[in-house]
Amino acid sequence: MDLTLKIWRQATASEKGKFVEYQVQNISADASFLEMLDVLNEELVRKGEDPVAFDHDCREGICGACSLYINGRPHGPDKGITTCQMHMRRFKDGETIVIEPWRAKPFPVIKDLMVDRTAFDEIIQAGGYVSINTGGVPDANAIPIPKRDADTAMDAAACIGCGACVAACKNASAMLFVAAKVSQFAVLPQGKIEARERVQNMVAKMDELGFGNCTNTYACEAECPKEISVSHIARMNREYLSAKLVSQKE
Repeated sequence: MDLTLKIWRQATASEKGKFVEYQVQNISADASFLEMLDVLNEELVRKGEDPVAFDHDCREGICGACSLYINGRPHGPDKGITTCQMHMRRFKDGETIVIEPWRAKPFPVIKDLMVDRTAFDEIIQAGGYVSINTGGVPDANAIPIPKRDADTAMDAAACIGCGACVAACKNASAMLFVAAKVSQFAVLPQGKIEARERVQNMVAKMDELGFGNCTNTYACEAECPKEISVSHIARMNREYLSAKLVSQKE
C-alpha cells in the first residue's frame, strides 16, 4: 500500500504546530497502524530528519498510551479498539490519512502526537481508590456480592484512561472516565465507606482541571475503545447528588 500521511508536527507545547505531509510506500495491509508509523520514522531517521513523536507501550490494547486522532476519530475508524490494534487493511491504497494528537486544554501537547494526560492521574489521586483496610484477597472473596453488581464494577474497571472520551467530546468532558472510576467502587461494599467523599472530590478535581461539561451526545461511548457505557455517568450523577444532599444535612 502507498499512502499519504498528514501528521501534526509540534516541537514543544509553547511552539505553533502544523500539518506536514509524508509519503509511505509498500506498507503491508497486515501491518498495524503503529508499525506503519515505525516505518515512516525509520525513513525519517535515515534522512537525518526528526522522527514523529507518538506514545505507545504495550501495543496490545491494554494501556491506552497509543492515543491518536485519525481521520477525525479517536483511535481511528474501527470501533472498540485502540490505535495499536488497528491494521492497515482498514485503509485503501492511495488514501490520505490525517493524524493528530488529542485536542483538549487539560491535555497539552508535549511534542507532535504526544499529549500530557497527567490530569487523569490527578483525578484518580483525588479519590479514585479505596484507602481503608479491606483485608486481603481471601477477605474480599468472602464478601458476597450480587453478580449484577460485580459485572457492573468489572465493566467500569475496564476503562484504561486513554482519554478518547475527552477527545471525542465537543466539550472535552471527562465525565465518562470519572464516572467509570467512581462506578467501579460505588457498587462494591469495599467502596461504599468513602463513596460520598470520593465522588465529590473527583468531580471537583475534574472541574478544577478545566474539563468541560457533559451534554449527552454519547460521542464518548461511541469512541471508547473499551465501550464503557454512559449509564455510568447517570450512576455518578446520582452518587454526586446524594452525597451533596447528605453533606448539606450534616
